[in-house]
Amino acid sequence: MTPLEYFLRWERQQPDRIFLRQPIGRRWVTWTWAQAGDECRRVAAAIRAGNLEPGDHVAILSKNCAHWIMADIAIMMAGCVSVPLYPTLTSGTIRTILEHSDAKAIFVGKLDDYPDQEQGIPLSLVRIAFSMYGISAENSWERILETHEPIARPHDWQCDQTLTIVYTSGTTGRPKGVMHTACTFAKVFEKVAPILDAPRQPSMFSYLPLSHVAERMAVEMNILFTGGTASFSETLQTFAEDLASVQPHAFFAVPRIWSKFQETILKKFPQQRLDTLLSIPLLSHLLRMAIKRKLGLSRARVILSAAAPIAPDLLCWYQRLGIQILQAYGMSEDSVYAHFNTAEANRIGSVGKPLPGLEVKITDEGEICVRSPGNFTGYYKEPALTQEAFDTDGFLRTGDKGQYDAEGYLFITGRIKDQFKTDKGKYISPGPIELKLMASPDIEQVCVVGMGIPQPIALVNLSEAAKAGDKDRLIQRLSQMLATINTTLDSYERVQKIVVTQHDWSIANGMMTPTLKIRRNEVEALHTAMYPTWFNRISTVIWEGP
Repeated sequence: MTPLEYFLRWERQQPDRIFLRQPIGRRWVTWTWAQAGDECRRVAAAIRAGNLEPGDHVAILSKNCAHWIMADIAIMMAGCVSVPLYPTLTSGTIRTILEHSDAKAIFVGKLDDYPDQEQGIPLSLVRIAFSMYGISAENSWERILETHEPIARPHDWQCDQTLTIVYTSGTTGRPKGVMHTACTFAKVFEKVAPILDAPRQPSMFSYLPLSHVAERMAVEMNILFTGGTASFSETLQTFAEDLASVQPHAFFAVPRIWSKFQETILKKFPQQRLDTLLSIPLLSHLLRMAIKRKLGLSRARVILSAAAPIAPDLLCWYQRLGIQILQAYGMSEDSVYAHFNTAEANRIGSVGKPLPGLEVKITDEGEICVRSPGNFTGYYKEPALTQEAFDTDGFLRTGDKGQYDAEGYLFITGRIKDQFKTDKGKYISPGPIELKLMASPDIEQVCVVGMGIPQPIALVNLSEAAKAGDKDRLIQRLSQMLATINTTLDSYERVQKIVVTQHDWSIANGMMTPTLKIRRNEVEALHTAMYPTWFNRISTVIWEGP
């Protein structure tokens, strides 16, 4: 079945059940399946009336909200292909993607910087805005509801038709348009759902970009396939309150968010005090329950971390609080149908075992290659890149290096393209070293580099707690930590310096992707010239800048 067929089924079977919940002005606005269906049909009618044909491409530029999902359903009903854009993109990147994707219309929704982003939307595109979020355009969702009758017959999707083009976050260059067909997501979900053991009609909370396949699968496709409910956050400032009020049945976060949660907990309960409280049986139980409720995880049966490696020490720290975070592994190109840890089979440090039906092979170079029903059909308008993405047997080349242990758990050992060679002629895989450094609560982000110098150095962003603390003690902690880590590394891998960068890496300054992964190429381009100078300094811990 296609996502639209699932939606239509639940609309018939449970028309009055709550489908979407959106906070507006600190009040929850809700849509039942029937209400959402009526709005989507009217907007689908407007899309067709705007001289768009089935198969035409329609973009969505918005933060997560109820209307993001309804816009996607309306696009499906009209028979058009959705092109989601990350809501934090600059106007230049927006224009690049809209032009490359051949989009003919765009939904403009909940955004923080629309006046600047608007410059990236070609005037030729039909714009449909959501007045509810303060965006104005010639066509508004609300006006369409008043002027159009519901579409008579939603589009009848065939499994081999392209349903969506998902542009990658561009970690290593220009974003690429990943094409998925109408039945791909359902095939993946049907395999994954029994393993995750989520409730039959779960309550979900959506905040990571729906323009990424992982969130789209975890929330949008999840509720479409199960008849569940999705809730959203109103603002970044109300995020914690909104999440705590929902207490979702499943929760997915990237490693940086888990680190931020840890910082918040440690502000209230410094580690020594936390250790003491956890050692007292009754208090320990009450504390764990209180922390889970505060984080919004009291009902969560599935708690996942993915999108980037997470430090094993951080996973163990959460386990002491009774929060089992399961690391998973996947990518846009395979619909995140790859490897998962589960509650019954969890090996900390690994990304779990292959999902049922996943074929895996590891090349002589250590690259992980996968084949499954979740694999994409190709990059839009990029036949050469598509050919490079698959081997001769049709396996997707992930670009990740890995190895299995004796019990079948996969451990990621780095990225093929992230490897660099030091002046000694030794190849370094930075990923495993970075994970060791990230175990320090003083470090927020790290990028291990070393081109043009004899040994690697680590560029780091400090955590908020480290920035606020005593500098001399911080230097001592970082030096001791580095010395300990170096005893676990081969001689050519040992990190010689820690460089505290002058400016944090962020989405805004282009150093991080919209999914909070470091753009290694951008970080290196900014700092490469200083590597020899930093390497030759006497101090182990160095501050960039004056």
